[in-house]
Amino acid sequence: MIMTPKSAILLGGSCVAAIAAVGCVFELTSGNPEYGTLVTGIILAVSAPLTVICFLAAVADARANNQ
Repeated sequence: MIMTPKSAILLGGSCVAAIAAVGCVFELTSGNPEYGTLVTGIILAVSAPLTVICFLAAVADARANNQ
């Protein structure tokens, strides 16, 4: 499979969003989130779906450029 710059950026974005989501889960389970429960929950709610969307877009772009 050939990786294009677009798919590399999307895959990198997926990694960053996944790290943010995991960090938010740890913050929320610690009992005292540094940025507050609301802000941390919003970051989690945005970063979790963004992880999946960016990953699927990266795979679709790589597959499209493989043919």
